[in-house]
Amino acid sequence: MEIERAREDALVAGVAGAATVAIALLSSFTAVASVATLPTLAPLAVYALYLFSRKGGPYGPYDTARNWAVAAALVGVAVLSVSVVA
Repeated sequence: MEIERAREDALVAGVAGAATVAIALLSSFTAVASVATLPTLAPLAVYALYLFSRKGGPYGPYDTARNWAVAAALVGVAVLSVSVVA
């Protein structure tokens, strides 16, 4: 495995994991949001899509690890936003 590919995987996994933990902690310890288990895991689904979409290329100009990490973070924000409104 190339070291650059490992760094990209770690970036996306780290952001998805951090978003998942943040959702779980905010749901557990604050009265701001109450999120069920399945929506809490939504950022990890973005990471799974990233892993399964990276099977060989060619990759487009927008298919970067940074964009996948931003997508995972945005999914986490969306889950929290929906749970606060609901």
